[in-house]
Amino acid sequence: MNLRPSRNIRRTTLTVGIAAVAVVSMIVGRATTMPSRNPTGEIFPSVRGQSLEKKPIEIPTAFAGGPAVLLVGYKQSAQFDIDRWLMGLMQANTKAQIVEIPTIPGLVPTIASGWIDDGMRSGIPKEDWGSVITLYGGAAKPVAALTGTANGQRARIIVLDATGKVVWFDDEGYSARKAADVASLVAGLSDS
Repeated sequence: MNLRPSRNIRRTTLTVGIAAVAVVSMIVGRATTMPSRNPTGEIFPSVRGQSLEKKPIEIPTAFAGGPAVLLVGYKQSAQFDIDRWLMGLMQANTKAQIVEIPTIPGLVPTIASGWIDDGMRSGIPKEDWGSVITLYGGAAKPVAALTGTANGQRARIIVLDATGKVVWFDDEGYSARKAADVASLVAGLSDS
């Protein structure tokens, strides 16, 4: 007698498990929404994440000595805004490290972080994996507290100076003028 579950039962169990994780994530995410705030003038919190290359990265230490532009997203729907910012900053010839930081506070996303990262790797060219640093759970909380998580479909654009201080911030959506302003600001930071 074969006591192994059939392929259909295993598939159904996996589907139900994934659905449960998604529902709990949505409930936890809604319960922990924090009001948006502008952190300009504050030091970016020290957090440890991992690039999609699976390398540990400490932020802001990894960017010390030069300006950096952090594109923080709290929800998958922020990716559209992040993509526009990336294109605009590249077209403006922004002379800084530009890093995407998917930031997902909470226990459930932390448990599913491997699946989430694998999904991102499948949609991002390998040569760009080093510029995507994921923060989950406890590592994500200080960043969420810094900027707030309300209006999560919009990216948080953070410009850091060489010391890790936030010198420019935006969470109101992409515009070409703002991308040019960031490029100009970064050029001034690099010259000083």
